[in-house]
Amino acid sequence: MNRLLLALVTGALALPLIAADTTKLQVRVTNLEGKPIDRASVVVKFVQGRSKIKLGKKIWTHWETRTNQEGLAKMPELPQGKILVQVIAKGYQTFGDTFDVNEEEKTIDVKLNPPQPQYSAHQ
Repeated sequence: MNRLLLALVTGALALPLIAADTTKLQVRVTNLEGKPIDRASVVVKFVQGRSKIKLGKKIWTHWETRTNQEGLAKMPELPQGKILVQVIAKGYQTFGDTFDVNEEEKTIDVKLNPPQPQYSAHQ
């Protein structure tokens, strides 16, 4: 009986360590005027960090989704650390940047630029 009680207490104490290791991430995609961009492709790659759950083993994770009509892409809970966010939308320049995520909830705002005119060195 004492072993069962000890196991339950130990498990209850370990839960905050496991939960504090993840982040709920949202990516908000807008144009330069602040209007949301619908159906933009959002790719999130976990780049660097270690898992307390896996005893320090490296985590390799990758998510792909699209934005909704409000320009929001909601990701499932992901490990905290360094992540790469890439956004691709038709009629806009591709965006890519690395972010440090250490909070329990984070919203990353991405403003996409219109395409630049082609430039040629040969005239």
